[in-house]
Amino acid sequence: MDIPLFKIFWDERDVESVTKVIRKGTNWANGSEIVEFENKIAEYAGKTYAVTFNSGTSALHAALLANDIGPKDEVIVPSFTFIATANAPLFVGARPIFAEIEGATYGLNPEDVQKRITSRTKAIMPIHYGGCPCQIKELQEIAEDNHILLIDDAAEALGAKIENRKIGSFGDSTIFGFCQNKIIATGEGGAVVTNSKIIFDKLKLIRSHGRLETSDYFSSAEPMDYITLGYNFRISSLTAALGLSQIEKLDEIISMRRHNAEYMTKELSKIWNIKLPIPPFNYYHVYQMFTIQTEPDLRNALIQHLSSKGIVTKIYFSPVHLSQFYKTKFGYKDGDLPFTEFVSYQVLSLPIYPTLNAEEIKFICETVEQFFEVANNAN
Repeated sequence: MDIPLFKIFWDERDVESVTKVIRKGTNWANGSEIVEFENKIAEYAGKTYAVTFNSGTSALHAALLANDIGPKDEVIVPSFTFIATANAPLFVGARPIFAEIEGATYGLNPEDVQKRITSRTKAIMPIHYGGCPCQIKELQEIAEDNHILLIDDAAEALGAKIENRKIGSFGDSTIFGFCQNKIIATGEGGAVVTNSKIIFDKLKLIRSHGRLETSDYFSSAEPMDYITLGYNFRISSLTAALGLSQIEKLDEIISMRRHNAEYMTKELSKIWNIKLPIPPFNYYHVYQMFTIQTEPDLRNALIQHLSSKGIVTKIYFSPVHLSQFYKTKFGYKDGDLPFTEFVSYQVLSLPIYPTLNAEEIKFICETVEQFFEVANNAN
């Protein structure tokens, strides 16, 4: 078989939604679809406001700017993440401070975060690894006790929740990502949600060149002023239209992902020497990724074995602090975050997507089982 790491879930509604905007012949950059998409995101996340951006990375950048994070500030982040989480503080002149993760969710370890807070700490910025909520309630309490911000990088976790409270409702600001491998996909895209009107207004200025838009820029003769430094971080109407069609299917997409993950978990639970992505009690995992954990030598051999059978896998994530850039710029070295490094050398993400069918799941699981049968017998 040929099984990729992910496939985008789409249908004719997506095609029709984008086609409708194209056929208008105008407002491809600033149509009503953008505000409509933002309203849907805010409503779903349980926040008052949402502002869309051309990527999750741009959303992170804008969220830090809007929250007045800058030079001499510190932002506590995980190293076990996509590099954008760590880079975002650098975009605004701040310093990312890496903290350890914990083993239950692979999110920031609240105890280690507490130890790394200094007089310069301005924010904690956790992620929700692969769609599993991190210990966000504990991190929120730490942020409140220390009078610092909680800026929540939920790029992978749209729809995830703890008990009945959705991820997106905890942070002062929360970002979501809509890249092609996320829960809903618009190719590229992101959003920030917040309850603050002040942050909302700042985000809109940052997104569009610092321009104070009192009317539609492209159809109004009214002169408009530029009142702050801004960027071109806007999404197009085409992207927003696709987002609207995708978000209508969000609950269906999550249900399909969870069904497939449940099947894979059941099948792979027969293997004693792998750890499966089973969330803590009352944590609602949306399985943007399905990541197993095993010994480094076995993990590396398993990658090759699965590849030989046409199954694509990927290591999410290698530690950011051990990338060439962070080692060179900040002097990080092996052993600086021992548990993060321990986990990163053992994890492997298997294919998981809504349309992964029973035959494909069975093939993946049987191929993994066969590998471990041989490996265990050899020992």
